Amino acid sequence: MNWLARVVKWALSAHFKLRGWRIEGEPPTTRKFVIVAAPHTSNWDFVYFVGAADALGLDLSFIGKASLFKPPFDTMMRDLGGIPLDRERSKDMVKAMIEEFARRDQFMLTIAPEGTRGKARQWKTGFYHIAVGAGVPIVLGMMDYRRKRVGLGPALYPTGDYEADMRRIAGFYETCTPKFPELATRFEELTDSAAAPPPNAP
Repeated sequence: MNWLARVVKWALSAHFKLRGWRIEGEPPTTRKFVIVAAPHTSNWDFVYFVGAADALGLDLSFIGKASLFKPPFDTMMRDLGGIPLDRERSKDMVKAMIEEFARRDQFMLTIAPEGTRGKARQWKTGFYHIAVGAGVPIVLGMMDYRRKRVGLGPALYPTGDYEADMRRIAGFYETCTPKFPELATRFEELTDSAAAPPPNAP
């Protein structure tokens, strides 16, 4: 990890502690899983989630826009665990992440299914197809600004029944308050539209 990545990670962890957030949950015993990072409505989500991951001793990877991986910040982003996403090749990314799980002994992939800080009516389904294809659990990561808590919920192995699995996932997030509630996906919309979708961008 280069010096800039170390400084950034230290600063994010320090800010997390100073703001008085508390951590809930424990990481799973397996070292391979997909983390759902939700609800995602603000850049502050990244700050607090990195702080929590550092406190839990998790070496996370995350998928980010390719535009973020340009000099002079490309090395820093990769050292922080970043993986650039080319939106035009999103289906290839699902396949690539499945292969990455097979290649690595440890891979903790964090994905924000809303895909944007703006209003999203539906979650992107790449996280689900990656977990199914790789045979790894989906760990529910949460941010709750009202109670100032961040952490990990249960680890769920996808059954292949997308609708049923999404109902379980939506139920977990019902009590989590995002930074900007008006921008959050309504979880009843997730379950209403859950109908075995094809893979799309993570």
